[in-house]
Amino acid sequence: MGKRRHQQVFAAFDEEPASAPDEVDVTEASSPAPVEQEPVSSPGVDESPGVDESEGNSAAASQDLAGQTVYIVDSHALIYQVFHAMPPMTGPRGNPVGAIHGFIRDVATLLSEKQPNYLFCAFDMSGPTFRHERYDQYKINREAMPEDLRVQIPGIHELLGAMGVPVLMLSGYEADDILATVARQVDERGGNTFLVTSDKDCRQLITPRVSMYNIRKDSLYQAEELLTDWGIRPDQVVEFQALVGDSVDNVPGVPQIGAKTARDLLQKYETMEGVFEHAHEITAKKRRETLLENRDLADLSLELVRLKDDVPIEIDWEAGRVGGINRDQVDAMCQEFGFRRLADRLARLEVSDAPDLWEADYQTVATEQAFLEFMEALKGQQRISIDTETTSVHSRSAELVGYSFAWKPGEAFYIPVRAPEGEPQLDLAMVNDQLRPVLEDPRVRKIGQNIKYELVVLRSHGIHMRGVAFDTMVADYLLDPGQRNHGLDDLARRYLNHTNIPIKDLIGSGKNQKRMDEVPVELVAPYAAEDADVPLRLAAILEDKLEEEGLLDLFQEVEIPLISVLAELEFNGILVDPGRLNELGTRFGERLDDLQASIYQLAGSEFNIDSPKQLAKVLFEDLELPVIKRTKTGPSTDVEVLNQLVKLAVN
Repeated sequence: MGKRRHQQVFAAFDEEPASAPDEVDVTEASSPAPVEQEPVSSPGVDESPGVDESEGNSAAASQDLAGQTVYIVDSHALIYQVFHAMPPMTGPRGNPVGAIHGFIRDVATLLSEKQPNYLFCAFDMSGPTFRHERYDQYKINREAMPEDLRVQIPGIHELLGAMGVPVLMLSGYEADDILATVARQVDERGGNTFLVTSDKDCRQLITPRVSMYNIRKDSLYQAEELLTDWGIRPDQVVEFQALVGDSVDNVPGVPQIGAKTARDLLQKYETMEGVFEHAHEITAKKRRETLLENRDLADLSLELVRLKDDVPIEIDWEAGRVGGINRDQVDAMCQEFGFRRLADRLARLEVSDAPDLWEADYQTVATEQAFLEFMEALKGQQRISIDTETTSVHSRSAELVGYSFAWKPGEAFYIPVRAPEGEPQLDLAMVNDQLRPVLEDPRVRKIGQNIKYELVVLRSHGIHMRGVAFDTMVADYLLDPGQRNHGLDDLARRYLNHTNIPIKDLIGSGKNQKRMDEVPVELVAPYAAEDADVPLRLAAILEDKLEEEGLLDLFQEVEIPLISVLAELEFNGILVDPGRLNELGTRFGERLDDLQASIYQLAGSEFNIDSPKQLAKVLFEDLELPVIKRTKTGPSTDVEVLNQLVKLAVN
């Protein structure tokens, strides 16, 4: 395979780690002056008073974003999450800082784990938007932002500016509209946008190159998930919401039209226009009448829920490029807020340019002659990187699809042994017989990513691989145990500034997901070869880091030998007595049923025992037991409280 071009990306540091109201008043912020028409040297708040779109987007028009990743954060939604999730936290001066800490920590996680090329944070501004002008009851029920949170917003803006992350907001528009505008521009220029939000309104923005990213679950939300949840396509989201309405934002919708009805109507008639054109055909009388009588509410709701993707805001793409952190300012602000550990984390932010080209020569070995030549070369190596492609993530039952090997950075080989009918492949038994002496030779040092998996898979195929010398996953865990992700894709981004070929590009996902042996060899080969090449490149980097941190002896003398022990345990499994387990399951089930019946008898009625809210009602309202402590949502029913109530009853 020839050389593959890789776009320039940026590295960040390698350490891990309610809906947002429109009440933030940034005019009194102590942060640097907002950016209007002229960009400043370090990105701050882009609060453009109104820019002619043809001029404001001229810079973006010249940007080629093909192959680039752009993350844009729905900031207030994320800020509200951390504000309500974290315990109260104050700085050295006694001022609240918990939301600042939580939000900046999340931004740091995005930089370290997702390695975006561009990062922006979109904020709502105080005051009415064009939607309020259209419908004065829009979001009428929204509560004002808590004062303890409001005073932290300027600090968030200032720290983002010090980190080189632009803040985007515009009077008269919501943050979601800015997300829509950025997503459209990136999509048109061939880039990939990740909307850091769980807001259902943003589902209308999903395209093959625009995804929603849930930072809490570390998961993507795309067209497939939307179809599962709502049964519709992204282009139908706006009309779905217009029919259903939104009680949180006070979008009226059509009375008595719920999610299931809206789904069924759109599946049958495709669009809202189609629904109303055929409303007279609907047999259910109440549904037909409510549709015919409320077309005006549906049209109004459509205007309210549709996000504007042409917001007249100037986006400074150069400022949005990851990098440009002002270390002195970040350190000073962290000291001001009392963020010692977060300061250490931000101090390790490293921004460097990746090479313009990812040099890679990957070859497929699919003929007997090519395999004999490959074996001659392999037998002369003392250190090799190995990876296997299989039919399952479960190593004990997985069937081999192919081997990949590398011993020079940038060069790797893929040997297919199972493939679709008619595809090039070699006989599995022959390949195993030839590879066995090398793989079982302890003098040949083996490198891999989660190499325990290879040990178990090969053992199941009659090969006892020996000579494990380096595991990149284990090495990274030793270096950074707090990191959320130690997968190969993440390591490649963090240490090599390289984006691996996504496995989803080969096997898909969900109901239509394929097995690897159902994928054409020409697609599997570069993916598999890369999985051997990348660990080989990583090993040298990680070994140096282990030595610098004084962890190399621990790695070599404890962790590496332990891999083979764990593989042996995993291969042999654990003997269980199914009959005894079934007996215990029956006994415990009966005991739970008895306890449940006793609880209902004492409570005087049946209720959901697993619901803290319902349990609190029974204990403190129906039985009038004393409230021991409270949470933000009401009386607590945690185990400590329940134990204290038991003691009160005994006494």
